[in-house]
Formats: sequence, structure tokens, C-alpha cells
Amino acid sequence: MTLIEFLLLLLVAGICGSVGQAIGGATRGGFLASIALGFIGALLGVWIAGKMDLPALFVVTVGGKTFPIVWSIIGATLFVAVLGLFQRRRQRG
Repeated sequence: MTLIEFLLLLLVAGICGSVGQAIGGATRGGFLASIALGFIGALLGVWIAGKMDLPALFVVTVGGKTFPIVWSIIGATLFVAVLGLFQRRRQRG
């Protein structure tokens, strides 16, 4: 994987993480947080899809590595929503 391919993969993950944040209702964090959420969302989304025997939807291949766009957005949204629930509980108590 070249440097350009790696940066492109980070960009795709960042966009997926940003969309997940917007859907999940998070407003904190910058582009680095979005990149992390994109990768966490991809791991979580692929795991959920595998457990439910669902196919990969809209997969992008960058430098021989595949990145599931739809599952990354869904996983990031779920991750942000769960984190939001824990943060709200902590702020009340």
C-alpha cells in the first residue's frame, strides 16, 4: 500500500465516521475522531453483518484493502449512539 492509497483510505474512513457522527447525534471531535469512528464502525458493522449473514454493501477497494462503506456508517452510528447513552447517564448522576 502506497502513501497515497493509505491517505485515501483514511479519507474514506473519515467521511464514513463523519456521516455516522451526524446520524448518531455526536458533535464532538474533529477529523481524527471521525477517522477513528470510521474504522471502529467498519469493524463493528462487519461483525454485526457477519452474525446476521448479511452481504457486504458498497465495498471500496483501496490498495488491495477492502473497506465496507455502508457497514462502516451503520457501525459508527451505533457506536456513537451507545457512547451518547453512557455520556448522558454520567452527566445526570
